[in-house]
Amino acid sequence: MKLHEYQSKRIFAEYGVPIPKGEVATSAVEARDIARKLGGPVVIKSQVLVGGRGKAGGVKLAKDPDEAEAVADQILGMDIKGLTVEKVLVDQAADIKEEIYLGIVIDRARQMPVIIASAEGGVEIEEVAKTNPDAIKRLPVDPQVGLMDFHARNLAFDLGLGRAYVGQFMKILKGLYAAFINTDASLAEINPLVVVEGEKLLAVDGKILLDDNALYRHPDLAEMRDVQEETDSEREARLAGLSFVKLDGEIGCMVNGAGLAMATMDIVKYYGGEPANFLDIGGGAKSDKVATALRIILRDPKVKAVLFNIFGGITRCDEVAKGILEALEQVDTNIPMVARLVGTNEEEGREILAAANFPSAASLGEAAQRAVELAKGA
Repeated sequence: MKLHEYQSKRIFAEYGVPIPKGEVATSAVEARDIARKLGGPVVIKSQVLVGGRGKAGGVKLAKDPDEAEAVADQILGMDIKGLTVEKVLVDQAADIKEEIYLGIVIDRARQMPVIIASAEGGVEIEEVAKTNPDAIKRLPVDPQVGLMDFHARNLAFDLGLGRAYVGQFMKILKGLYAAFINTDASLAEINPLVVVEGEKLLAVDGKILLDDNALYRHPDLAEMRDVQEETDSEREARLAGLSFVKLDGEIGCMVNGAGLAMATMDIVKYYGGEPANFLDIGGGAKSDKVATALRIILRDPKVKAVLFNIFGGITRCDEVAKGILEALEQVDTNIPMVARLVGTNEEEGREILAAANFPSAASLGEAAQRAVELAKGA
């Protein structure tokens, strides 16, 4: 789950990270009032959950309240990479002297958080990694030990910061790390962390990505979700407790278990097809959940065939079969389908499908091959 810039920076501020004064506006008049309150030049920043806002014209400076109103009026309602700008952040403009990149991600190979920093901030860190990899500093942090003062101090010197900034940098990095850990984030990023007048450091932009699997521990953060970033299918899947990822293929896949879903997608490709989605209905799925999953798959106009691959452990094959037929009663479709049901109550499930003249296969290979043939002949 992505958080907007203003939401991320407010969380950073709770952990002692200095951010510019600013407020969010949903109208040009609000932007003008905020600019007047802040005084001096301001920056108007579109709040949409995509990168490249500046290049798209979604970030602009304004020298006074009148210009702030005019700029906000231009930005609000803009379409940036398919998302409509519904709010803007009005921040005090900063006199930037230097820019630093500072972020924390989970390194799955090391199984621990890794701090990534670069003196070349303000641009995409991926671009810096390509053009000047030596400019990227990495600091793994053992979660059992945590971030120590000497780690932060050494990183400050590695970035070439003068002694006037070391203490500030240590406080900011420790605050960023605390925010990362306490929100169960998969990414916490300040880009850029800038040097401003008065030998001060300031986080003028921020980003947090939250681990969806940990949101149950953070109902306050879950409420910050911007539903605009989700498609209707993704939203319905999330609310139904389904793991769903839209892909570009033509064979819809409904599977129980993430590993089995990946194997199903692989075998579809092996037989010459392309999966239209990753969809894991999870363990213990009842007929209503299966019906919801099928409706989501059939909503994709690219889908030309649907493959069901169910291994009945906790999930019962007869419940899945009932869900398939229940969904077909609700959705009028001529999309061909094939099912492979193995495990708990598989005979009952196959009998239910056979009674409805629904095609099934004994093995995954057979089912995938059949689905690819059906898609090509659709």
